Amino acid sequence: MILKVFAVFNEVEKSISLEMLFFVIFTKKTLKNIIVTGTSRGIGYALALQFGNAGHQVLAISRKTPKELLEHPNITCLSVDLSQENEMIPIEKFLSSTWEKVDAIIHNAGALLLKPFENTSRQDFENIYNVNVFAVANLTQIALPYMSKGSHVVTISSMGGIQGSMKFAGLAAYSSSKGAVITLSELLAEEYKERGIAFNVLALGSVQTEMLAEAFPGYEAPLTAIEMAAYIYNFALTGHQFYNGKVLQVSSTTP
Repeated sequence: MILKVFAVFNEVEKSISLEMLFFVIFTKKTLKNIIVTGTSRGIGYALALQFGNAGHQVLAISRKTPKELLEHPNITCLSVDLSQENEMIPIEKFLSSTWEKVDAIIHNAGALLLKPFENTSRQDFENIYNVNVFAVANLTQIALPYMSKGSHVVTISSMGGIQGSMKFAGLAAYSSSKGAVITLSELLAEEYKERGIAFNVLALGSVQTEMLAEAFPGYEAPLTAIEMAAYIYNFALTGHQFYNGKVLQVSSTTP
């Protein structure tokens, strides 16, 4: 097989170095199809670029699509409001017609509400849960037919959703929704373990993002969105080898 590859190589592209040929042959197999949600800003935006720049194919899902992602050759952007189930149809069409396999999903999109509990309406709770919980479930259902042994579903939760962690007033809808996706991921890990699909959760502490500024005005986090994205990048590609149904607390400070 290798001899045939070299024969074709010699005829077609003699100007490529031998080192480059080995790179193409042996690294192409490791390139993945990655879905990332919430890519308009912050961690999701940085993640999409890191995967794309590394050669992976990225499906970037957000309501707003940054120009840099739109122009990237390895990134496909879909403008989708994840809170609306009927808007997910383009995702299913894309997967069935273009990729036909999904190696990883990173459920990064999130909605935040900072409001006293007594003033938080049922509609407020529904708005938060539509993005933070129901969209996670819906997108996972859409992608499951294209996932197989070795696929990895990573849900980005929060330290506020961890049982026994410090809680903060005004975040009842947000933090409870982040607890819900933790339990959901644990259940799915058990349900799909025979298929070899891993489900894990990263419960993040404070990261300097626009969402953090909304929840804790004036607070300065020790980590940037790019730094946290680098951690999530590596975990999405390798974490399924070591974890399934686990919740990792990725936090160095409180909040």
